[in-house]
Amino acid sequence: MKNFEKLGLGKDILNVLDEMGFREPTEIQERTIPLALAGKDIIGGSATGSGKTLAFSSGIIENLKPNGKVQALILTPTRELAEQVAKSITHFSRSKNFNALAVYGGVDIHPQIRRISSADIVVGTPGRILDHLNRRTLELNYVKFLVLDEVDRMFDMGFYRDVEKIIQNCPENRQTMLFSATLSADVEHLAKKYTKNAERISVKSYIDHSKLKQVYYNVPANLKFSLLAHLLRKEKSNLVMVFCSTRKNVDFVTGNFRKLGINAKAIHGGMVQSKRLKVLKEFHGKGVNVLVCTDVAARGLDIKNVTHVYNYDLPGDSESYIHRIGRTARAGEEGIAINILAEGDYNNFSNVLKNESIKIEQKDLPKIERVFIQRNKRVFKKKGQTGKFSTGTNNRYRKKRHSFSGRRNKNYGIMAIAR
Repeated sequence: MKNFEKLGLGKDILNVLDEMGFREPTEIQERTIPLALAGKDIIGGSATGSGKTLAFSSGIIENLKPNGKVQALILTPTRELAEQVAKSITHFSRSKNFNALAVYGGVDIHPQIRRISSADIVVGTPGRILDHLNRRTLELNYVKFLVLDEVDRMFDMGFYRDVEKIIQNCPENRQTMLFSATLSADVEHLAKKYTKNAERISVKSYIDHSKLKQVYYNVPANLKFSLLAHLLRKEKSNLVMVFCSTRKNVDFVTGNFRKLGINAKAIHGGMVQSKRLKVLKEFHGKGVNVLVCTDVAARGLDIKNVTHVYNYDLPGDSESYIHRIGRTARAGEEGIAINILAEGDYNNFSNVLKNESIKIEQKDLPKIERVFIQRNKRVFKKKGQTGKFSTGTNNRYRKKRHSFSGRRNKNYGIMAIAR
């Protein structure tokens, strides 16, 4: 642990890091921790998975002295990241018994209200933090440490005004640490307005491009799912993430994986929070080896040992693509990003390739066996209605039905769906 010792960390946290298997600091940790311990404001440019949580929490853990008030506030864009950061801080500080509380929407607010009164550190999403401020159930007058994590993502989600309102409720005399994968004009404006003599840190991507292979297959639309299933069965993999552009496609892919005996679970913004957390726990614990998700899981979450990332639907820009493939090829491990292109993906693929640093190799289409696909009956329901519709009474159903290709049978829907 000599390398961590040189950064100025105390014995207690060094022992914890040793027990957790932390041997070498990442670049963001090496450059940030001494500044965080010294109480400096920090503007950090660093991607997901680079070790930011330890980087910014070290100064809080070493310098915070409990006084019965909330003294540290950490804002995150998503509920999952809030849970993850609070859990990590609890681990890092377990010798000091700090109370780190995750606060987010989508769950009953009243248990949070009861627990806030005993919290030293609050980690939360902007919307729910603002809700607590409006209810006067959270007081920020004693905050000495303010961390804005994944700021660009928060702004992409429309939280700029909420973030500003929250900052304005914090004392001016504080340490502010801001981390963002990209430093856009909005991020720069916020940093200039709310930090003082901030130290700037920019680190390279945590992805090892020498270990990351990127490929794509050009496939007829009616074979898209069949190819995905074929590759999952043939590729030797540890943990796998499959990205889709919509919740509907996530449910479609997951449901048909299960019918093929592929151990897969879905996660997207339409699921209740308790179920999302349960799925992530199963994925972390290797109870599930395939996670099918929307971009809600592409940012912020530290998911280790992902060997394969599949883009069943291509994202619309290179930044989103980079965040997706950033789930694999970490910390010296090998990984592969596999893109499945059908007719509807060509425009997005062209947008991704506008970033000249992205190099994706075309692979020949293997000989694959067509897979019969179970229909997603929810596609045919009108909003707010339940039950099945007949072809004779619902024009929307007829339109959808005609867009399918392939033969049908009694138990399954069609051989492949153009998505």
